[in-house]
Amino acid sequence: MKPLVAIVGRPNVGKSTFFNKISRTRASLVINQPGVTRDRVYADAEWCGYEFTMIDTGGIESKSQDIMWQQIRKQAEIAIDMCDVIVFIVDGKEGINPGDYDIADYIRKTQKPIVLLVNKMDDMDMMKTYEFYALNIGTPQPISSEHSLGFGDALDCIVSHFKELKLAEYDSEDRIKIAIVGKPNAGKSSLLNKIIGYERTIVTDIAGTTRDNIDTPFDRGEKKYTLIDTAGIRRKAKVIEDLEYFSVVRSISAIRRADVVLIVIDGKEGLTEQDVRICGLAHEAGKPSVIVVNKWDIVDKTHSITADYTSELLSQLKFMSYLKVTFVSALTGRNIEKLLDTVDEVLENSQRIIPTGILNDIIGDAIMLNPPPNDKGKKIRISFVKQTQASPPTFLIFTSDPENLHFSYLRYLENQIRNAFCFDGTPIVLTLKKQGDN
Repeated sequence: MKPLVAIVGRPNVGKSTFFNKISRTRASLVINQPGVTRDRVYADAEWCGYEFTMIDTGGIESKSQDIMWQQIRKQAEIAIDMCDVIVFIVDGKEGINPGDYDIADYIRKTQKPIVLLVNKMDDMDMMKTYEFYALNIGTPQPISSEHSLGFGDALDCIVSHFKELKLAEYDSEDRIKIAIVGKPNAGKSSLLNKIIGYERTIVTDIAGTTRDNIDTPFDRGEKKYTLIDTAGIRRKAKVIEDLEYFSVVRSISAIRRADVVLIVIDGKEGLTEQDVRICGLAHEAGKPSVIVVNKWDIVDKTHSITADYTSELLSQLKFMSYLKVTFVSALTGRNIEKLLDTVDEVLENSQRIIPTGILNDIIGDAIMLNPPPNDKGKKIRISFVKQTQASPPTFLIFTSDPENLHFSYLRYLENQIRNAFCFDGTPIVLTLKKQGDN
């Protein structure tokens, strides 16, 4: 499980600039698929072999009674509560502000590792950082987010704390981990309770991580599972933005630990923008997923309602057309057993390995039927394809021109793979490599 790093500080100290610069340092060969638009409150990053997830927060105005600043402060508190390491950014040009003392006092009480970064130090003069020792939270380190100065030392300090973390020790047990995610009030906790009640094999509730996701182990026949519930902890809020931010951030924590993700939506309300955002989290994490349409007992039924509903869902989630959809009632227990069968199915699909010879026969036939489009009159060739990993199924394509092989053709190849082999419920990752490269 990746460590979680929260970036906090007062407004306009350069948090988002630092966040954006660090997130762009993560190079990936994965083909990005369009269709997901969301607020960028988090990003994965990597430094010296350490992978971690950053959460950006709004500026904290500790004394303000304005409703907007109160909500921003709540969001920052959520991130601080969930994270493993806190990055506290202050303004080196302005010097210490009374608000910095308030934030320092708050985060010191968490007893979590804190990295203090003094931003806007374009001259990197260490003498100008000394006054920040008064915050009493460690050694201040100069950086310039605008000019990307001091980032190496800052990242070294951040990742140095990862060795001390004991993340999800319970994850080492050989259990299938199922994350239950979705908007507040979609019925996540009711679904968990019905699954456990249906199986009647509950052992205990244990805190699975420092972010207080609740892990509930249970057995079903010879298979062992752990349900990761993100609905157990909520904060009272008068504005929907706080609830949405909270559900997204908590979903990150659960999804990155899971083997399978259950995305619970309210069948009466239908798919919302927030649901699409959470679906995007599972897709980008490469997790096999099931859309769980809950409260199906109160939906007005027609002869073709499930087929029509499924078609409408998938049309709104074109970037995840592989999804499996199950209709349940957490109240009555309808289709709970079928849902668990679907969990087993999509997990098995995500772990499928295709023999290289058979894979190349399929791709070869696809290329003969529909060759790659030329780029400025230059023929693009695909010489070989092999599967490099499972969970998610990842395929390496050797081609003469990786940069100009169009996304639409990659989608065509993905569809051919899906048509030939059962990868229902799991994303597929296609990576490109120039033929002849080692």
